[in-house]
Amino acid sequence: MSLLVLIIIFTSIGGVLSVLAASVFLLLPEAQRTKVLPHGISFAIGALLAVAFWGLIPHAFESVKPEQMQGLSATIMLGLLGFFILEKLLIWRHCHSKSCEAHTDDGHAHDHDHSHQHAHTHQAAGTLILVGDGIHNFVDGILIAAAFLTDVQLGIVTSLAVATHEIPQEVGDFAILLESGYSKSKALFYNVLASLTTVLGGVLAYFSLEDLQDRLPYFLALAASSFIYIAVADLIPSLHKKTDMKTSLQQIALIIAGVVLISLLHNFAHGFVPER
Repeated sequence: MSLLVLIIIFTSIGGVLSVLAASVFLLLPEAQRTKVLPHGISFAIGALLAVAFWGLIPHAFESVKPEQMQGLSATIMLGLLGFFILEKLLIWRHCHSKSCEAHTDDGHAHDHDHSHQHAHTHQAAGTLILVGDGIHNFVDGILIAAAFLTDVQLGIVTSLAVATHEIPQEVGDFAILLESGYSKSKALFYNVLASLTTVLGGVLAYFSLEDLQDRLPYFLALAASSFIYIAVADLIPSLHKKTDMKTSLQQIALIIAGVVLISLLHNFAHGFVPER
């Protein structure tokens, strides 16, 4: 199987299939969705951290000369800072709760102006969610392709890690779109369109990054910083909402399960040999 075909298949898994999986998840009753979603988030944390620290970062450092290692470390650090700034600018993208600043009216529930602003916030959020997802998915496609161009099994586990964190993310995006006035069918249609940019990013990267092999380690470092930021800044804080012992043990077990799965998939992926 050619490397390009593998990139197309696994960028589709990281993009379109994660949207479809999220749409099936939304068919569950709200009570069940609320109960199951934190488990998916815990699992995604383990998968993201495992890919970042066991796959992306080691491969990046193995591919450069000793004098370039400081530059790679700087790329990871600047990537974390960059994603923080980006999220500050596009905070609506990760704000899937009515309790956040973007969805409140500052406590004035009966104030007409605040209520009017509240409605417009939700309408704008629907459009911004789609634009933000399109850009984010395009970058994911580039990072998946960069991983495949470095090592096939690294590309496979990277795409699967993208899917594990995109599924709970897409569930939240669906909630925003529905609240913004989209029907279920339109929300699914536009979300699938936005997810196709993952495949577009992967294909474009295949034809351009192959001629830029020296830059691949820096793309891997950027991908690692993205995964670390998502896991630590976005996902882990949501787990602290429940502190009872049973829930905490479940969270730890699922995080470990995510790490173990990525390790097993990395070993299994050795069976894939690309034709270059």
